[in-house]
Amino acid sequence: MDEFREILRCSPTKMDLLWSMGWRHFGTYFFCSTTAWSNGRTVRVLPLRIDLARFELSRSQKRTLKRNADLNVVFAPALVDDARERLFQRHKTRFRDNVPDTLYDFLSFQPDHVPCQAKMCSAYLGERLLATSYFDVGAEAVSAVYAMFDPDEHRRGLGILLILKEVEHARNQGYRYLYTGYCYDRPSFYDYKRRFRGTEYFDWETKTFLPLDVKEESR
Repeated sequence: MDEFREILRCSPTKMDLLWSMGWRHFGTYFFCSTTAWSNGRTVRVLPLRIDLARFELSRSQKRTLKRNADLNVVFAPALVDDARERLFQRHKTRFRDNVPDTLYDFLSFQPDHVPCQAKMCSAYLGERLLATSYFDVGAEAVSAVYAMFDPDEHRRGLGILLILKEVEHARNQGYRYLYTGYCYDRPSFYDYKRRFRGTEYFDWETKTFLPLDVKEESR
């Protein structure tokens, strides 16, 4: 199944509904796909979310938080500015395939409210921007859109840090779920999303989210 549509404005309740049915979006382009092409083969797409009531930190994630205790993490309405454009250009050098051209491949030109409310989570070392992630805000859930970080700081685990901070923020705000995007039914670049306790995947046959076998280090 592959469905696509353009939605210019979407209410928080409608965003929750779309996410619960396996839909994602970049800007105003919404899509729902059961399969994808990866490493020369067709793979099954598994939309993911974290049940925030069941989330617990793993030993590895606790170390990531401790390693980055010197950073200042700030939440604000989503925007694209010169600092984040520069960070994006550095971040995309990590990729060899399907390299994006611009942040607007993922965001609208009014990312704070089109097609829905969106925020960003940014990590700073002093005044230096090291990482930013963007996420949408629904009525009972939030949903990750895109994350980027300075590749020179890869040992910090900034991608994991951003998700952990989004989890903390969403729980503090009373949300039920954090949608983290998707992975595949085979090993892939996206497997880091499998490492969060409380993660569920969307089963296309039953149209429901089911518990995922989380890959993580032991306690």
